Amino acid sequence: MTTTQRIHTPFGEESTAAEVIEGIDLTGKHAVVTGAGSGLGAETARALASAGASVTLAVRNTDAGEQAATEIRKETGNDAVHVGRLDLADKASITAFTNAWSGPLHILVNNAGVMALPTLERTPDGWELQFASNHLGHFALALGLHDALAAAGKARIVSLSSRGHHASPVEFDDINFNTRPYDPWLAYGQSKTANVLFAVEATNRWATEGITANAVHPGVIMSTNLSRYMDPDQAAQLRAAEAAGESGSIQGAPFRFKTIAQGAATSVLVATSPRLEGIGGRYFEDNNEAEKLTSEAVGSAPGGVAPYALDPAAAERLWELSLAAVRA
Repeated sequence: MTTTQRIHTPFGEESTAAEVIEGIDLTGKHAVVTGAGSGLGAETARALASAGASVTLAVRNTDAGEQAATEIRKETGNDAVHVGRLDLADKASITAFTNAWSGPLHILVNNAGVMALPTLERTPDGWELQFASNHLGHFALALGLHDALAAAGKARIVSLSSRGHHASPVEFDDINFNTRPYDPWLAYGQSKTANVLFAVEATNRWATEGITANAVHPGVIMSTNLSRYMDPDQAAQLRAAEAAGESGSIQGAPFRFKTIAQGAATSVLVATSPRLEGIGGRYFEDNNEAEKLTSEAVGSAPGGVAPYALDPAAAERLWELSLAAVRA
């Protein structure tokens, strides 16, 4: 199935992961979900396991992963829930994880991430940590699992982005803030743009092998670990607004809060919905394909995808840069 029309589904911003996967059978399918020790990742893994998939929780903290896996097995009755150690900022860890994988992989959910690190941090290779963890680590993971994805015949990659990508394109001339002042939200924004560009180019390069990739914005969920680096006062204000049932705003962008079950829904839909058979290189939010914004609307619109995040030339440039980085 191929189409240039925007994908619309019966689901919306309040739909849950359990609702979007209802009636879908994943028996015999294998899935990997990064950052699945808690929050959105655990909820995504739970939904996939509930449909019969064999799911591996790829986590940095294996104790938290084992606890989550135990709960998922108990709740779903699916014993094929496993844990693998994965540190996305560590090349050796990624290589160990991919080398240990055997057999086909039908679903890869690149869910893990860090947001708005207050001070500039770099990997030993010199990469800004948000860009390295959110993009380069997942890029290396997908590259290492490529053959397993191709072996599945029809494999899907879900790349978790964010409306935060409105904050910045990938600044190729200074990705690592070597000359410009570090800004936590600009760094986060370009890493989230990179997550969309990855989906564009992965589909462009791998669709002939049956591999498609799409990016998703899960929404704003304050009860996950992603918000742990936010300014404490800002985080407290947002949690108070969430508890009061009010809307919130980050960097001037308004939004409505979601529960973890609602936040995981778009990832689960993109990973499993028959409506997305053969569809890739797109950006989804609230369980539907997002509107492509004009350049003028980026930053002020409550949703939608920035045109620079879907730019094929930028996607190709980022891919080549990423290849050089992970092979260095």
